[in-house]
Amino acid sequence: MLKFYFALWVSKFSSLIFRILAKVSSRKGTNLPGQIALNICPDFLTKVGKPEKIIAVTGTNGKTTTANFVSNILEDNGKRVINNRAGSNIASGIATALLSGVGLRNKTKGDVAVLEVDERSAPRVFPYVHPDYFVITNLLRDTTNREPHPHFVFELFDKSLPDTTLMVLNGDDILASRLKKDNKRLYYGIESLDGDRDSSFNIINDMRVCPECHTPLEFSHVRYNHIGKVKCPSCGLCSPEADFDLKAIDLKDRKITVRESDGDKTYPLISESSFHLYDELAAIAVLRAYGLSSDEVAASFSKLKVLESRYREDVIGGVKVVAHMAKGQTAPACSVVFDHVRGLEGKKEIVLAIEDAHKNIHSSENMAFLYDTDFEFLNDDDIERIVVVGVRAKDILCRLLIAGIPAEKIATVESEDDILDVLELREGLDVYILYEVYQIVIYNKIKALIERAMEGKADEN
Repeated sequence: MLKFYFALWVSKFSSLIFRILAKVSSRKGTNLPGQIALNICPDFLTKVGKPEKIIAVTGTNGKTTTANFVSNILEDNGKRVINNRAGSNIASGIATALLSGVGLRNKTKGDVAVLEVDERSAPRVFPYVHPDYFVITNLLRDTTNREPHPHFVFELFDKSLPDTTLMVLNGDDILASRLKKDNKRLYYGIESLDGDRDSSFNIINDMRVCPECHTPLEFSHVRYNHIGKVKCPSCGLCSPEADFDLKAIDLKDRKITVRESDGDKTYPLISESSFHLYDELAAIAVLRAYGLSSDEVAASFSKLKVLESRYREDVIGGVKVVAHMAKGQTAPACSVVFDHVRGLEGKKEIVLAIEDAHKNIHSSENMAFLYDTDFEFLNDDDIERIVVVGVRAKDILCRLLIAGIPAEKIATVESEDDILDVLELREGLDVYILYEVYQIVIYNKIKALIERAMEGKADEN
């Protein structure tokens, strides 16, 4: 134990130093204390003090939003929550979070830990940190250079999760719903809604055939990719019945109705986006399993909204400007956002900032995801202009042309500083800025440029 306590004290001291540095400079280092602890004591995650209950949250898309929902609602109900939202979701980030929740004698200060876990980190986390609840939002095709196929990620989870964990699974994801088949489980899902299709309409669908007998699956309805209700006509495999079943959405009163074991419950509607509906439902399911009442969950949800780093709206000089994250290098995430935006009322200008060149040495030169992404959704009469921003704008331009979008509707700029040269900016024409996960800074820059432009127009009038 001497090595462990040495690691604990050294990393505690380093954490203090990093917090001081963060106040006087732009340096972050949020997961470095955990990395130091793991370097000194490789089994640090096993020995560090942990709360009585641990909730792990993961998935290709939605894990950050879901984990934040769960943390915020638990805190709103008086629970002392340890989480890693200030750090990373890999092993060192989780070590940093747990480190922050103990004192120098390794006594935990939390009632519950809510840990967002990166898919690839599962084998390095779950053998040492045993979650009581495991929440998964979906398993979809992700970045080519990290997680080339959801079946690969499935195996990582299936082999590393403990047999004692309660699985809280998306019942509308026929792949994710099969994880740890012998564990106790709860399912959440959404009944057929207006706008659902009866067959897969995306370029990508990684569950076209039955995983048991390889017969083509039949969908009663599809929300996106392979997310929906399915049945195998040969062996009878089908989507499980949901324990938390979203029955209806009331857009006027911003409420959803969820069928639960003890009757129908009503919760605030956070967002009508497909991803966010599932995120909210996943949070409801695990919070109810944890022991909160439906009234407690609903009251806390009424105080929440989707993170502004994921979605926000502003009205500038009569022009609605919307920021919506579209996870770069991830075809399903971009496709769902494109589909959602085209379905919204009103004329639109779209700004695409979905490349990852800003990551420098971590940037991927593999642009294959463009051809897995449904850019065809942007070929819509209500979308009057598409502006592509970035050094790889010509790659995306090529894909837009292949999608059948007229060349005269498309403009490309390498820098957001030039974007006002190609945006029309008139009242009644909404601007949607669709940005890669770390590119919220682009939105802030474009927003500032639009504000100055609209102020100039106001002065002219």
